[in-house]
Amino acid sequence: MYAKNELLFPSYVIPLLRSLRGEEWRRLVDRVVSLPETHPERLAFSLMMIKLDGCMECETDSYRAMRGCAMCATQTLRRFKGSDGELLKAYREALVEIETYLAERSPAAKVA
Repeated sequence: MYAKNELLFPSYVIPLLRSLRGEEWRRLVDRVVSLPETHPERLAFSLMMIKLDGCMECETDSYRAMRGCAMCATQTLRRFKGSDGELLKAYREALVEIETYLAERSPAAKVA
């Protein structure tokens, strides 16, 4: 009845999004898929997609949840009216959020 559902955007969907936008987007996807799942850049990509897709408001019994995360992300990127540059800006903003979060929680930050 239900597709494979996650609570938030899953990292395994990233490579499936490669061909949905232009060259800048493809380069970004190629870069982040080459990194470990816990790398800040890959986490930033997931955070960006969580925000774009509206994962925080997704309900498990909703139509888009039943279709699955890959279909939701694909549809979101196809419907996105902004440029690849705007997507890359959103990615960079997400990366700053991730890096700030990690810096605030690092053992070195607690010593200071």
